[in-house]
Order: sequence, then structure tokens, then C-alpha cells
Amino acid sequence: MHTDKKSGSNVVAAYRRYLKLQRNYSANTVDAYMRDLQKLLSFLQSEGIDPLCVSLDDLRQFAAGLHDIGICPRSQCRILSGVRSFYRFLLLDGHIDADPTELLESPQLGDHLPEVLTTEEVDRMEAAIDLSKWEGHRNRAIIEVLFSCGLRVSELVTLRLSSLYIDEGYVRVLGKGSKERLVPISRRAVDELGFWFDDRCHMDIKPGEEDYVFLNRRGRHLTRTMILIIIKQLATDAGIEKTVSPHTLRHSFATALLEGGADLRAIQAMLGHESIGTTEIYTHIDMTTLRQQIADHHPRNIRWKEGKGSGSDE
Repeated sequence: MHTDKKSGSNVVAAYRRYLKLQRNYSANTVDAYMRDLQKLLSFLQSEGIDPLCVSLDDLRQFAAGLHDIGICPRSQCRILSGVRSFYRFLLLDGHIDADPTELLESPQLGDHLPEVLTTEEVDRMEAAIDLSKWEGHRNRAIIEVLFSCGLRVSELVTLRLSSLYIDEGYVRVLGKGSKERLVPISRRAVDELGFWFDDRCHMDIKPGEEDYVFLNRRGRHLTRTMILIIIKQLATDAGIEKTVSPHTLRHSFATALLEGGADLRAIQAMLGHESIGTTEIYTHIDMTTLRQQIADHHPRNIRWKEGKGSGSDE
């Protein structure tokens, strides 16, 4: 190990700057990385271990502790991914000579198929909105933009009027890592935005908030938590028993495209996924739907079901 390098809190501060300036992560992403790293640092402090002198066995003990306190496997994987990022930075910046996370394993995850909504269920959510209330058209526009553009909730709350190219049929989205992409917007979403803008122009908008698309009743842009509350309440009002969040509409957007025959690379571009592997989760959803369609409609299966139902010995 290089002993002339700074250590302790200074190294952590340098890592934060690295995430922000070199990796170009958003403030929310940086905070998430630092929260996960703090779990490791607290563990090492309790064991009297210098973060720059950590061993693979130390990290395995930390990982086992995550399981012991009931953190789910998916969250364990996220935390350990952040630990690997931290030690890759330390190696890159010359604070350590070898990466102790190189052989650190994460818990195995089975295929997790995210919940999706059908178009009929999305329509039910919109139908549950009371348009006599001031926020009615705003909430319908939120549903349609999420469903027709596949935006992340963080992208929705930061969406600007200046990023809407209505005549061209596109929205400019600022995604993870401050990467911009253009996403087509449906005619239905454009219409719903128009109704919302008719109401929005009568609002008392706070200074500095004028360019945000979606506002609360006080004239400030909505937060991610507020969007989550809105979506969950609308799903409940529509009688939908699935676990629904803003991300559910993003999953539903991608699944609908795939089932409609869209190319996986095109879906990747519209979702803003850096890796095609992230997008491939939707092929599993599509195959699940396909298997059910075959089971329900293929003549061999229909004949088998009819024979089973009639008690035939054939």
C-alpha cells in the first residue's frame, strides 16, 4: 500500500468528488453510493479495521452481516456493487496496490420479473381521476407521459417545458449521468399535456419554477415522493391489486413495445439503458406472456383441455 497517500475521511471525500465530477453522477445517485459506503465504513470502524487495509475475509464478513440483519438479496447486491466501486477508485487513485473486492461474490438472484400494467389497467387509472379537481388534468398527463415515454420518475420531475418538442413529436430527457436522449411522445400524451397546460397557465408559479412541466398547488415542481403517492393512490382508486409505482409504468411501456414487435436496441435507446443486458429483462416478460398465449390458444392445448374437461380417455 502507498503510505504517502491521504486516508480516512479525506479518501471518502475524494471518492465523492470522483463520483460527481468524473463519473458525472447526479446528486441523488452520489448520495445513494455514499449511504451504501457508510454501511461498510461503520462496520470497519466497529471492527477497528482501516478501510485501506481491508482484506477479502473482512469484506465477506461484512457481506454476511448484511444477510444477518435482514437486508434483501437485491439490496445486498447493490451495496456490494458500491463497495466494489469504492475500491476500484482507491486502486485507480493509487491508495491501494490490489483490489480486495476482486473475488468478493454477491448473493445469487433469480430472475425478477417486474410488475407490469396492461393498457386497460392504465386506462382504468386515468378513468379514476376526478377531472373536476385542479390537479385532475395534471395527473392524467403524468400517467400518459410515464406510460408513453417510459421515463424514470427522476426524469419526470425534472422535465422542462423547454425540453418539449411537441410539433416534432419528441421529448428531450436528461437521464442518469446527465446523459440526454430524445424520446418520441404519443399523440394521447400530447393531448393530455395540452389540457394540463390550460390549467397550469392560471397558476401562481414561484420564481425559478416556471420551466418545470409538472407543478404542485403551491407553484413548485413535484418531488419523486409526491409522484409515488399520486400513482399508488390512482392504482388503489382503479381497483388494481398489483404493487404499482411510477417505475411500473416504465416497465409497462417497455413490455408493450416488445410485445408490439419493437427492436430491443430501440427499446434500450428509449429507456436510456447503458447496457443491453438491463433491457433484456423484458424478453423474459414477453416469453412469459407468449407461453401463456400458447397454453390458452394453441389447438393442441385447446384439444387437451377439452378432453381433460370431458373426462375423455383419448
